[in-house]
Amino acid sequence: MGLSDQPFEVMCPDCGGMLKVDPVTRAVIAHTSAPKKKMFEDFGEAAKALREADARRDSIFQQSVDAQKNKDDVMAKKFAEAVKKAKETPLTDRPLRDFDLD
Repeated sequence: MGLSDQPFEVMCPDCGGMLKVDPVTRAVIAHTSAPKKKMFEDFGEAAKALREADARRDSIFQQSVDAQKNKDDVMAKKFAEAVKKAKETPLTDRPLRDFDLD
């Protein structure tokens, strides 16, 4: 049938490791994990990345604080505009209800 009794190796599409598969039982009999890549070459680069992340986090926090400070002004302006629009719109007769249509 062309099937060999010898196990064969396949690369895992998920982790990149090598899987040894038994063709008879169709089961993975061994797994060799892929070598992990280093994030940084040395501690200097890691420290620099941490400082940059810290500065970015502080910047985002400052933006949210500024947005929160301006939120009161924005809401007050929206409320004033809604009151102005409500005053300009004349009140008509009582609203028509479904009960009134019967």
